[in-house]
Amino acid sequence: MTDYSTIDFSELEAFSADEVVTHSFVRDVPLPSGKVLALITLDNGRDHTRPNTLGPVTLIEYQKTLAGLKERAARGEIQAVAVTGKPYILAAGADLSKVSEIPSKAAAKQLAQLGHYAFGTMKTIGVPTFAFINGLALGGGVEVALAADYRTIDSSTPALALPEVFLGIIPGWGGAYLLPNLIGIENALKVVIENPLKNNRTLKGQEAFDLGIADAIFGPANYLEDSLKWADSVISGQVKVKRPNEPGKVERLVKWDAAVGIARKMLESRIGTVAKSPYKALDLLKAAKSGTPEEGFEREDEALAELISGDQFAASIYAFNLVQKRAKRPAGAPDKKLAKPVTKVGIIGAGLMASQFALLFVRRLQVPVVITDLDQSRVDKGLDYIRGEIATLASKGRISSDESNRLNALISGTTDKAEFNDADWVIEAVFEELGVKQDVFAEIEKHVSETAVLATNTSSLSVEQIGAKLAHPERLVGFHFFNPVAVMPLIEVVNAPATDEATLSTAMVTAAKLKKNAVITRDTPGFVVNRILAKVLGEAMHAVDTGTPFEVMNHALDPFGLPMTPFELLELVGLKVGAHVLDTHHAAFPDRFFESENLHKLAEYGKIFDRDDKGKIKGFDKKAVAIVTPGKGEESHPMTAEEIQRRVEDGLADEVHRMLEDDVVHAAEDIDLCLILGAGYPFQMGGLTPYLDRVGASERVFGDTFHHPVIKGVE
Repeated sequence: MTDYSTIDFSELEAFSADEVVTHSFVRDVPLPSGKVLALITLDNGRDHTRPNTLGPVTLIEYQKTLAGLKERAARGEIQAVAVTGKPYILAAGADLSKVSEIPSKAAAKQLAQLGHYAFGTMKTIGVPTFAFINGLALGGGVEVALAADYRTIDSSTPALALPEVFLGIIPGWGGAYLLPNLIGIENALKVVIENPLKNNRTLKGQEAFDLGIADAIFGPANYLEDSLKWADSVISGQVKVKRPNEPGKVERLVKWDAAVGIARKMLESRIGTVAKSPYKALDLLKAAKSGTPEEGFEREDEALAELISGDQFAASIYAFNLVQKRAKRPAGAPDKKLAKPVTKVGIIGAGLMASQFALLFVRRLQVPVVITDLDQSRVDKGLDYIRGEIATLASKGRISSDESNRLNALISGTTDKAEFNDADWVIEAVFEELGVKQDVFAEIEKHVSETAVLATNTSSLSVEQIGAKLAHPERLVGFHFFNPVAVMPLIEVVNAPATDEATLSTAMVTAAKLKKNAVITRDTPGFVVNRILAKVLGEAMHAVDTGTPFEVMNHALDPFGLPMTPFELLELVGLKVGAHVLDTHHAAFPDRFFESENLHKLAEYGKIFDRDDKGKIKGFDKKAVAIVTPGKGEESHPMTAEEIQRRVEDGLADEVHRMLEDDVVHAAEDIDLCLILGAGYPFQMGGLTPYLDRVGASERVFGDTFHHPVIKGVE
């Protein structure tokens, strides 16, 4: 077994000289029984906007603090030790800014070992140890608590999670071994793998307690005082801690491997096999069934070192920084002071998309929202849908009955466009056809005020052309949502040639109030996301149109690590929509985007896959395959999966390079941000451009790379 105390961590400490250190402050607390508890408070001296983080200098100080308390315990000066955090925060895990700069695999392994050394010292103190989870606890913050003998949690804790898998690594400071042995394998799989892959889902205080992560739960009013009293009762033997979720022999013998096997199949079907961290975490959780903690920690050391030094973690940190930083400061956004107030919203249309808009606008802006359509029956159907969704939110406890009543009062519908006369913001959600959208806006402009902003949700049409019949095209802006509207975090804000700064500013401020991330794009076919998807889908159809078997094409792009295959994506967006998008791009760029008559035939037929009653794919529909397969006398040039992969990589490198040359967006980072937030591109790929650099497509196509240096791991 590794003796962590013999490892020299001085190089790691020197590397982190500029770390924002979370200090370990100790005070002795007399307990009601007369015993003394040494309470460690983790505090980086910053306010709540900068949570405690755990870098090398922090960990070294924490270990020395625990070692000092071990000596005091041996002298009988203290009878218990506890750790808690500054107000509302225990710790937000490792300092990712430092972890991402680790210079080598050897240093990455040392970081894993240092965490185990520091937290493991808690187990050697010789007196009962406690963790008081007083608020936010993520990653290493949870592992600080897992190292203690007992845990309490504040019921108002907003988020507890082990999000490492989402970031391309694993819980490597004890979590992958200790958690399943505390709460059972099925619960651990949920916390370590399932939740991170559901957009980084976290646990509230009560949920963490119910899973067995904490032994006691107290309200925020007297949390620390109650935790100290409870600890005293445990020390004195008055309270016997029971852990119903702790795995027993039956679980270890029967359920453990079965649960891991089910999770593995779920991962393979949901995310493929490219992402390394979920499978590495799965292996660690499986191995945690038996053996000693020390053996488990050594496995974590090796796994964490491999992942931290790898390409996927480097790409994940790049993606994480895009979402956390660049998304909050959109490139090219005008001064917020130019934005016009939005006190009423008008929505043209009452179909599903329009109704989703209405629900989002009324919930986030809390202003009157009016919908309109061709006849009252369509308007009523839209209102019924919106009110049904509000009722569902209320029944699930997501909103109060008062808020439900307020939202219902703010929603109305009409066929009289005159009711739009006091709307500050009007957005259309009508059929994706240029003439229809032109006429809709020309009509509504007669009724709205001169200062009202007009927004189009077009996914691929020219915003400039949509506004061709407007008297004031400067008030028109593209505001492209992604489906489902409530879930997808991206809005492409399209800056047409005539769009003025006040309109653009209003769009950006409104997007932020809707709690969406907005990226400004030029008015060009497909903007960002649909142009990239059109390239991928066009190549997929071209491959099968020219004789490549569906099965070969469908998995040729698996190395991209995308959330679904091209044909699954086509069915998801709708075959008719896909055909329309391809037509639009072929018309704009005929030399680079293919048209596919066969896709129109598939759209008429209605499907590509054969599915069971639950919608699960059984295989390709035979008639769909027959529609596309070249007949006798038709040209057939089947490609291998490797040929397709390289062709698509080079085609995307060329397209992205052209988009940047044309200033569709300001930087490669904006392309990646759009694809991560709008198309579900995985974090561990970093979006698209880091991947194209790593596989050599950028160099092959334009003799350079998108990033300098290339975003990849270390040796």
